[in-house]
Amino acid sequence: MNTKSINKNKKPLLGANDNGLVLLVAINALIFIVLNFLRIAYTVSADTVAIGDANFQKQILHWFVLHSNANLLAEKPWTILLYMFTNFSIWSLLSNLLWLWAFGYILQDLAGNKKMIPVYLYGGFIGGLVFLLSLSFIPSLYQYVSSGYFLIGSGTSVMAVAVATTTLAPNYKIFPLINGGIPLWILMVIYAALQFGSLAMGNTGITIAYLFSASIGFLYIQQLNKGKDWGSWMFTLVNWINDIFNPEKKYPNLKKNSSREEVLNNKTTIAQEKIDIILDKINKHGYDKLSKEEKEFLNNASNSEV
Repeated sequence: MNTKSINKNKKPLLGANDNGLVLLVAINALIFIVLNFLRIAYTVSADTVAIGDANFQKQILHWFVLHSNANLLAEKPWTILLYMFTNFSIWSLLSNLLWLWAFGYILQDLAGNKKMIPVYLYGGFIGGLVFLLSLSFIPSLYQYVSSGYFLIGSGTSVMAVAVATTTLAPNYKIFPLINGGIPLWILMVIYAALQFGSLAMGNTGITIAYLFSASIGFLYIQQLNKGKDWGSWMFTLVNWINDIFNPEKKYPNLKKNSSREEVLNNKTTIAQEKIDIILDKINKHGYDKLSKEEKEFLNNASNSEV
């Protein structure tokens, strides 16, 4: 995707009601607050801090993490998704959300709001699945299956988002005031070095999970460039469910058919409708997907408002 023609004056996407980045940050932050509130409650009510932490992990935290024993997934299948939103330590939360925002903002700016959540979910799901499989089939990792080891945090999902963004626009310039800007791929190298450097001291299964999450981010963008959106089914499903509970939203203009000619004859209304369509296209697919005529129309409309 060519990023040179991005209109830097277009409105940011952060205020959109379908903003995936803001939603993901909010969910991560909310779960962190709830878990730590419960942890404090357990600690205060116990005789010692150690007992309180132990009770908290046995009764609360284990419902949120992805355990190394794949058999437990059948008992708690939701953990394959929930773990990727669960950052228990403040450092983990701030680190993951900082990188998520850094890469996620660029991804949404270039590809539209509806690419963020699919990449995040695919990265976390594949990372979690590979984590379980590696511990089950790699002999050197068998020891972790029965040791109560678990996977927690949004790191796998953030890795997928980071790689997807870099694949989409490796030469996208950040910090433009520093010698004209730093290519995005350099930021990716720094992020990968920090992540895999810390992972090298831990469980090899987690490192493998991160590698597969990175691969998913790369493949997602490769398929997107070929016109195949792996995340479209997610929004189709959400819209289908929404239509079931809100059937009136399917045909919101049925009662206005009689005045359709009046609407079409109103040039102001037509122009506004066209602007709305173009802005919606930017929101879903990014500015680069606009045709030359659409860009000129949007630019003229912006100038006329000024």
